[in-house]
Order: sequence, then structure tokens, then C-alpha cells
Amino acid sequence: MYEYIAVCHFGMEALLKREISDLGYEITNSQDGRICFSGGPEALARANIFLRTAERVLIKIGEFEASTYEELFQGTKALPWEEFIPENGRFWVTKVACVKSALFSPRDIQSVMKKAMVERMKKTYRRDVFAEDGDDYPVRVFLYKDYVTVGLDSSGVSLHKRGYRKLNNEAPIAENLAAGLIMLTPWHGDRILVDPFCGSGTFPIEAAMMAANIAPGMNREFTAEAWTHIIPKKAWYEAGDEAGDLIRHDIETDIQGYDIDDACVTISRENARVAGVDHLIHFQRRDVKDLSHPKKYGFIITNPPYGERMMKDGELKELYRTIGERYKALDSWSMYLITAYEKAEYDIGHKATKNRKIYNGMIKTYFYQYMGPKPPKKRS
Repeated sequence: MYEYIAVCHFGMEALLKREISDLGYEITNSQDGRICFSGGPEALARANIFLRTAERVLIKIGEFEASTYEELFQGTKALPWEEFIPENGRFWVTKVACVKSALFSPRDIQSVMKKAMVERMKKTYRRDVFAEDGDDYPVRVFLYKDYVTVGLDSSGVSLHKRGYRKLNNEAPIAENLAAGLIMLTPWHGDRILVDPFCGSGTFPIEAAMMAANIAPGMNREFTAEAWTHIIPKKAWYEAGDEAGDLIRHDIETDIQGYDIDDACVTISRENARVAGVDHLIHFQRRDVKDLSHPKKYGFIITNPPYGERMMKDGELKELYRTIGERYKALDSWSMYLITAYEKAEYDIGHKATKNRKIYNGMIKTYFYQYMGPKPPKKRS
């Protein structure tokens, strides 16, 4: 049994906890942006392949208190590195996050911890120099109020990179954030979904993958696949087979993506093809002012332009007014949009039912939730 750390966007913790619990694993601790859980080696493979909202999954090596570099050195040296990193392994501290701690220089922390890891492994392997010509063992460190948590990064490239987005527009939303935002809505696969600012197609593609129950990590590789002394290859094969067996091949959806830019429509179609969901999505060049749909009880889920990408306030005001007008014309629909534009509600002309603060990278954004009525229950 190991303890794992799943990392996510701030504000996505509750969703990630639910995903981990649904996989059958016990939550041991939760903090801002991090959920800890326990499981056997197979849990590492299943978490990397199945979790939609996680950014990466770490194996927890240990934790200790340190307010000086000497304490950091000794605490790092006391950890059982030899249980995880072989003699020829390439190991380094790839990322340091510090919050309210006496130690705050990432470069110094990385240097001290690397030296401590080497000293520990010198005694285990009885050698002074390590070739580090084997597999990668990247280490990530969190310091919070002088409490140090150390983990081995099993994912490698961030889990938001599913492998399908070969082409991007100027400001794509991360795939795991898009999936999480969809999960914050009542939408499910038999309901209508329209993204009038589809960009690279991320919202429609993530929705289609969820509707078809396609695991987000099915078509990519992970650093830990080489760690056969920790997790046998059989665990990866079995997790992949499980994901394949769960795909729903017979579903029908009404998912649509629009954009005013022809290039974005082309990009979206190609990304959907690579993801294997192009048959589930209709992409089309369309201005938001022409947004309409004949059916009721649909969902708008979108990431419209805002100040980081469109700097003129006049253009933003007009755009968000148009969004509000088209939403008002869609009888009984719900609308969910993420934006950093502070006047979004005012210009839309309607106060959101709920408003949730979400960090999109380093940008503080708001997820405005306009909840329409529930559709009538279908007669059995």
C-alpha cells in the first residue's frame, strides 16, 4: 500500500475527491489543490488513466518539518529514497511550492534536497558518484507553514494533456479544468450542450468523452510506466483494458461547438477526430449573435473572450451584452461560463444563480452559473 497525492486546480478539490472515491480508494487528507489517498500499486495506474480533474499523481515519499536549510537537509536525507530510486535512476527536484514558510527560495531548496538525496543513496549503494543514466524520477515538494511534503511524480507531462489536442487556438482552456467545470453542472450525455466560443474544441470534446465514458488518460504515456520495481506492467495493462471495456460505443449526443473563426472550427474538428469523438460533435462557424436552438432545456458551457485576450472594454461590453441577449432568447436553457471579465454579470444583464471563483493558471476567473428549470420527468 502507498499513499498518493493527486494535484488539481484550486477550487476543484471536491470534484477530485469524488472521482477518487468513485475509483474505490480511501481519502486520507485534503488541502488546497491536493487530495491524498491510499491504495496498492494498481491505484497509481488507474488514477493516472481515469481521473479527469487531476493535474498529476504523486507517490508520497514522506513529510517533515523544516524552518532551516539544515532541517531540510536532514529531513530529506531521512526519507527512504532507495525504496523508490534505483542506482542508475535520474532524480531531481523538478518543482517547489512554498506557502507561509521560512524557506521560500525554490532554487536553494532544490539544491539542498538534491544533495541530501545523494548522501542518502551513497550509503545505500556504496558509491560516491551516480551516473543517472536510467529512468526519470522527478520529485515535487510542497512547503506549507514550514511543513514539507515530498512526492515522486508518476505522471510526467501534466494529466490535462490528454494527447488529443494537437492543435491550439490562442487561449485554450486546460482539458482537466474544462472537464471539472462540466462536472460542476447538471449536464449529462443525453442533454443538449452548446459552446459558442469553442476555440480548440475543449469543452465539447471533454463532454463527448464523458458521455462516451472514455477515460482521459487512455491514449498517453506516464513516467511511472518505467518503474516496474514499484508498479508492475500488468497493472497498466489491466487499467487500460478496464478503460477500454467501459467505453460506450452506442451513444447518441447533441453536442455542438461554434466559433466565428474558421481556423478554430478546423482545429476543433481535428482535435475531436484524434480524441475519437468527432462523430459525437457538430462543429460550425457561427457568430454568437446567431446563437439559437429549436429545443428546450439545453446547456451553454463556454469560455468566452475576456481581458487577457481582448483588451478593448467596448468590445467586451458589446460581446457580453450579446451573450445575455442570446441566452435570454433560449427558453428554459442553463448557461455556465468562465471568465475573468469583472463586469460580466452586469453586461449580460442578469445576476448569476451562483458564482464560483476558479484559478485558470495564474488568472483569477469566475464561473458564472445561470441555472434554468429542470426538464419534466420522462414517463416510464
